[in-house]
Amino acid sequence: MAIAADYVQAWFRRALGYSPYLALAITPAGLALSVALTRRFFPGSQGSGIPQAIAARQFSDPEARTRLLSLRLAAGKILLTLLGLLTGASAGREGPTVQVGASVMHAVGRVWSGKYQGLILAGSAAGVAAAFNTPLAGIVFAIEEMSRSFEQRTSGLVLTTVIIAGIASLALLGNYTYFGHTAATLAQLRDWAAVPLCGVAGGLLGAVFSRLVVAFARGLPGPAGAAIRRHPVIFAALCGVLVAGIGLLSGGITYGTGYVEARRLVEGGALSRSFGILKFLATLLSTVSGIPGGIFSPSLAVGAGVGADVASLLPGAPVGAVILLGMVGYFAGVVQAPITAFVIVMELTDSQGMAVPLMLTALIGYGTARFVGAPPIYHALAESFVPQADRTAAGIAGPSAAYDRGERPIAEPR
Repeated sequence: MAIAADYVQAWFRRALGYSPYLALAITPAGLALSVALTRRFFPGSQGSGIPQAIAARQFSDPEARTRLLSLRLAAGKILLTLLGLLTGASAGREGPTVQVGASVMHAVGRVWSGKYQGLILAGSAAGVAAAFNTPLAGIVFAIEEMSRSFEQRTSGLVLTTVIIAGIASLALLGNYTYFGHTAATLAQLRDWAAVPLCGVAGGLLGAVFSRLVVAFARGLPGPAGAAIRRHPVIFAALCGVLVAGIGLLSGGITYGTGYVEARRLVEGGALSRSFGILKFLATLLSTVSGIPGGIFSPSLAVGAGVGADVASLLPGAPVGAVILLGMVGYFAGVVQAPITAFVIVMELTDSQGMAVPLMLTALIGYGTARFVGAPPIYHALAESFVPQADRTAAGIAGPSAAYDRGERPIAEPR
């Protein structure tokens, strides 16, 4: 899937080499076709796929789980995610691999063990680990996001105590590593101003993204919402027109996963100052259009843009390090899984020397998103897939309601 994703994105860029205005035809047609195929042949494969994997663990009916996790849906998820990338959607393949991995393991469980909850969890973790080549992040994602084994307040307590210990160690012993690894760090005290800036800016922008996506998923009120529900394929085409327009405005850097652009920023390259906000808009439109596609990689790209903007406000600060902070702050604001956020960025960029500032930024981004009342995106979206009977049996009134009360968004089934 990863290899195919690279190929289809290259084909799309090759087509734009003839004329960038081809996107005005290709992208709307591609998004409309993707939504039409999803609704006709692969219902349950829309969006990231992570909410489906979360919801499937709540079902009491084995057959109901197959409507969200099956080998047929896994195949459709792969094909339709590739279709979105082939036609210029700002989407990722990492979230879809969670649904694919969970579907494969669920199929194994139906044949051999019947222990679907643990197998779905394991398949989800394997999806993240395989998509990013980050085994530790896969484990942490399964614990923190998929199973919600940590209470939200406990996550904050764990992070806070580790941050304090890390700062004490830095103050007494300096930034040393056991195996002599070196990476971008915040060498000067003044550089640490980037931590709260990236945390607050990333958390606020991530909260806005989460709120908008959840609002569209639940259905907008009034005539606009009714029109979207009646004509989802036309709505997807309109989103495609806007995604193509943003791509033209950005010079083509907002299409696809955002991996190339984020890596360019991390490695010291430069992009337009508007990259972060334009990628944000392209990802938002691609997500609410209803096509199968993830938000992991695009979110990291948006965060890289946020970090680059913050770095421009701090002359002399190490740009690469600040960009990493922006990635963590925004990702933590969207997903509200702070431990996953800093682990995945640290593992992706091999930046152990940035562990403490990354943790602190993740905590600030997460706290900012919670402070403004944004729901955890995956668990809020999962609510629509869980029948009320299963929610009642699990002892929950819905993830958003539980979250607003300061409780665990989705209770673990007993």
